[in-house]
Amino acid sequence: MSTSSYLYQRPAGTTQLNETTQVRIASDIVIGGDAVVMMAGPCAVESEAQLEAVAQTLVSVGIRCMRAGAYKPRTSPYSFQGLREEGLKMLGNIKAKYPLAIVTEVLSVDQLDAVAAVADCLQIGSRNMHNFELLKAVGSVQKPVLLKRGLAATLEEFLFAAEYILKAGNPNVILCERGVRSFDPWTRNLLDLASVPLLKEMTHLPVIVDPSHSTGKRSLVVPASRAAVAIGCDGLLIESHPTPDKALCDAAQALPLDVLTSLLPSLNTVASAIGRSMS
Repeated sequence: MSTSSYLYQRPAGTTQLNETTQVRIASDIVIGGDAVVMMAGPCAVESEAQLEAVAQTLVSVGIRCMRAGAYKPRTSPYSFQGLREEGLKMLGNIKAKYPLAIVTEVLSVDQLDAVAAVADCLQIGSRNMHNFELLKAVGSVQKPVLLKRGLAATLEEFLFAAEYILKAGNPNVILCERGVRSFDPWTRNLLDLASVPLLKEMTHLPVIVDPSHSTGKRSLVVPASRAAVAIGCDGLLIESHPTPDKALCDAAQALPLDVLTSLLPSLNTVASAIGRSMS
C-alpha cells in the first residue's frame, strides 16, 4: 500500500507512527484515547422492553455506548432480518431517554440517511466490508464509522476498505477485528488478536475488538475480552441481552446482563496493568 495514502497520514500535531487518531463518538466518548471504551447491547433490536432493560443496565454501570441492530444481514433469508424502520425508531427513543451513544449497522446506501439520523456511529458489518459504494457513501457523511473486518479479509484488504472511507472525506474511522473464517468449527470464527497491535503499527486508526462474533460462544467472550484489552485494543463491542437464550439472533454468544456487569472489574484490572482505564 502506498505510504501516501490517508491511512499513513498522521493526525495533526502527531509525529510518531504509533500515535492513534482519536475518534469522538459523542462529546465525552473518545475511541483511541487513554481509555478502552465499552460498547454493549443486543445483536438486534427486538422490543422496547428489551432495549429499556439493556439501557438501564448500561447506564447503571457506566457504559455509555449501546450497540444494537435495526437492520440485520443474515445468511438465511428465513432468519430474523431485524425490525428495520421500527427498530430505528426504538433506538431513537432510547437515545432521547438515556445518555447513551448509539452504534448501529447500515446495510445499503439507500438506508444511510435514515440510519445516520439516529446513529452516533455507523457500523459497516463484515459482509459489507467490500461494498465499495457503501464505503464511499459513509465517507461522505461526517459520522464516525465502525468498520468490521471481512469474513476472510486480509489485513491489506481491510485497510483498503478503510481507505475508501478516508479518501471520500471522512477521517473518523474505527477498525474492528471480529475474527476471520477458519477451518475449525469449534469457534464461530478465529479471533486474530495479533492483528490489533499490527494494525496499530500499520495505521493511525483506533482498533477495537468484537469478542462475541469472533468466538460465537458465551463462555469464551469473557476471556477473549480480557485478552483483547491486554493486547492493546481501544474498545470492545460486546453482545448482551436480558434473556440471551430467547434472543432472535446470535443467542449463543450473547452475555446475560449480570455477566456483562461482573466482567467490568476484571477488565479494569487488566487495563490498569497496561497503564489504561476502562470507559
